[in-house]
Amino acid sequence: MKECLFCNAAYPAEMSECAVCKRSPFCTQGFVSHAPQLAEESTGFKAGYFSDLRQLEESNFWFVVRSELIVWAINKHAPRFESFLEIGCGTGYVLSCIHENFPTAQLKGSEVFIEGLGFAASRLPSVELIQMDARRIPYVEEFDVVGAFDVLEHIKEDVDVIRQAHKSLNPGGLFVVTVPQHAWLWSAADEYACHERRYGAKEIEGKIKAVGFEIVQSTSFVTALLPFMVVSRFFQKIKWVKFNPSSELNINSFINPLFKTLLRFELAIIKRGGAYPAGGSRLIVARKMDHAE
Repeated sequence: MKECLFCNAAYPAEMSECAVCKRSPFCTQGFVSHAPQLAEESTGFKAGYFSDLRQLEESNFWFVVRSELIVWAINKHAPRFESFLEIGCGTGYVLSCIHENFPTAQLKGSEVFIEGLGFAASRLPSVELIQMDARRIPYVEEFDVVGAFDVLEHIKEDVDVIRQAHKSLNPGGLFVVTVPQHAWLWSAADEYACHERRYGAKEIEGKIKAVGFEIVQSTSFVTALLPFMVVSRFFQKIKWVKFNPSSELNINSFINPLFKTLLRFELAIIKRGGAYPAGGSRLIVARKMDHAE
C-alpha cells in the first residue's frame, strides 16, 4: 500500500494518485518526488559527492566487499523475498548488486537528492527510482526487505527513519542496515561526510528494537583494518596529517586489493557464523515483529 503524504490515507500501490484526496506526488526532473523541497538541497550529505562516488565505487575495496556482505545477508535471511526498497540509494551501486543477484525481485530505490537518482538511473534503467525524505516514507506494509546502507548516520532523526522503515515493511519483513561504528573513531572524515554520529552496537541495536524489530544478526566488519583506522584518526587529531577527502576513496593500487582480500576473509568468517565485536562498520539484520515492545 501507498500512504498519501497529503492526507495520510492508504491506497493501492498501483494507483498513481490518492484514492481519497485525489492528489499525486510531484515530478522533479522526471522522477516521482515526494519531498521536492529537499530534492536539490538538504542537510546530511553533499550532493556534489555523487560524481566522485560513481567513479570509484565499483573498484574501491570497501564498497565492493560491503555490497557482497549485504547481498549475502539478504540471501541468508530472506532468500525468497519479492520486493525491496533501498533508503538512500545514492548512485545505485548497492542496488545494482542486489538486482544482479535477485533479478526477479521488484526493486525500488529512493534518494532525497535528485542528482543521486540521475546516476542511479544510468545503472538501473529498469528499476523504479523515487525522490523522498526517509523520515516520511510513502508506503505501508509494501516491502519484504528494506535496506539503509550507511544512511542513518547522516540523519539527525534516525529513529524516525527506523520507524518509517518498520511501517513500510510487510509483517515479518527484514530491515538490513549498515552504519559506521565507534564514537572514538570520529574524525574529520566524518565531518566531511556530514555524519551526525558514529554508532555503538548497543545504541543502534537498542533504537532498532525499540521500534518493534527483532535483531536476527549483528556483527562488526572492517575489523582487520581497525588498527589502520585508529592510527589514521590519531594523526588527524593531532594535526600531523592533513585530512584529504579524496584519499578516503582513491586508494593506492597496491593497498586496495590487499584490503579487499582482508575484508573478504572477514566476510568468509561471518558466513560461517562468526561475529566481530569491534570494527569500523556494523551490519544489523532485523525482522519486523507484530507489535512494538
